[in-house]
Amino acid sequence: MTEGRNRSHPNPHDDGDSAAVHGDWLLTGTDRAAADYVAQAREFLERSRIYLAEGQLHQASEKGWGAAAHMAKAVAITQGWEYSRHADFHVVMHNAGRRLGHVSILPLKTVAEDLHANFYRRRRFLEAETIDLELDTVAELLDALAPLTTSA
Repeated sequence: MTEGRNRSHPNPHDDGDSAAVHGDWLLTGTDRAAADYVAQAREFLERSRIYLAEGQLHQASEKGWGAAAHMAKAVAITQGWEYSRHADFHVVMHNAGRRLGHVSILPLKTVAEDLHANFYRRRRFLEAETIDLELDTVAELLDALAPLTTSA
């Protein structure tokens, strides 16, 4: 068991002591799950750009939000933090900011939440230019969180 991890809530993504070879890395169940979430986050961000170029602003926004949420899941799994419901995104982001020693995570996570809120907005109130900038911010968030997605 890794010191400092919260094991009061079993991690459903950790399949115990099993390991799989992934490239040059030997990944545990937790590392493998985190790597899957990171890959999905990057894929969602890439797809959000395609939707944006196609003018599908709701889809672009949701994929941007999904990228942030999946990266947060990768962080939570790796750090041993709970992320089982939507509200946990906020907690994971605050914990990540503290763990990384800077508060720049907080405004980045707010932008991701704004993208999610676009789902509830009417199309005529969405602006492609704004969503484009927000997706850039989500890319910054993913990069900022990346150090917390691998075990030491």
